[in-house]
Amino acid sequence: MVVMGSIAHAHWLVEHGCDGLAVFGTTSEANSLSLLERKRLLEAIVNSGISPARLLVGNGSCAVPDAVELAKHALQIGCGNVLMLPPFYYKSVSVEGLFDFFAEFIDRAGDPRLQVYLYHIPPVAQVGFPFALIEKLRSRFSNVIAGIKDSSGDFENTRRLIAEFSDFQVFPGSEAFLLAALRLGATGCISATANVNAESMQQLFQNWHTAEADEMQSTLNCVRQTFQRYPMIAALKAVLSIANNDENWRTVRAPLSQLSDADTQILLRDLEGLAFKLPRL
Repeated sequence: MVVMGSIAHAHWLVEHGCDGLAVFGTTSEANSLSLLERKRLLEAIVNSGISPARLLVGNGSCAVPDAVELAKHALQIGCGNVLMLPPFYYKSVSVEGLFDFFAEFIDRAGDPRLQVYLYHIPPVAQVGFPFALIEKLRSRFSNVIAGIKDSSGDFENTRRLIAEFSDFQVFPGSEAFLLAALRLGATGCISATANVNAESMQQLFQNWHTAEADEMQSTLNCVRQTFQRYPMIAALKAVLSIANNDENWRTVRAPLSQLSDADTQILLRDLEGLAFKLPRL
């Protein structure tokens, strides 16, 4: 049932505004899934008819062999784009140590189709991608290191990435920064709340240069802020559960907890006040 729900959701996202799907990111609790679970679900998504070219496959591993195994599996079924967390267990590691991790990963993956998108999320991983590391990786692997998802929550960091790496694909990790980032030359955004609000984000993406863009951004911000009052993953899954009358969607893996019934009702009430359209798959 979980696999079927995930596939239905993937197709709904493609049909409702997503140009691509970042599977096995933070919101999909990828680091609570085994390697085998990730492989089987990725195969199921591709076998369901979603083009591998649309997929950005999350690869969060502290061990190089695990990262290589996941990347090779993705490449075998046609998914060349991977979203890479830094090795996040050891803290206060050097730029050289982080570079060695990625250099070994790329060399051992050994596939010219591989395109690596860095996942910068220091509020969660606590280990990030300093500019010196990005510069070093780009210098050595310019044909492989293709872009970055910046979930730092610091727009100055996003602005600097766009300014200093002009040929780099930069995606802010929140739609709250979408319009400002597009005006500077960002590629788009990769956002948790795209799971329920992709169509509105696509509308802004297509019309960011128009007079209505600021109002569109304001509407996106209101929805984002509403979800951010709660643990994001649990809140998104609670809304998907209610919208589709499917309790399976409420499931999260320990150590995460489900959103309480009381908070779910308040969240739904607040979304209704925003005329938010529930994501019925």
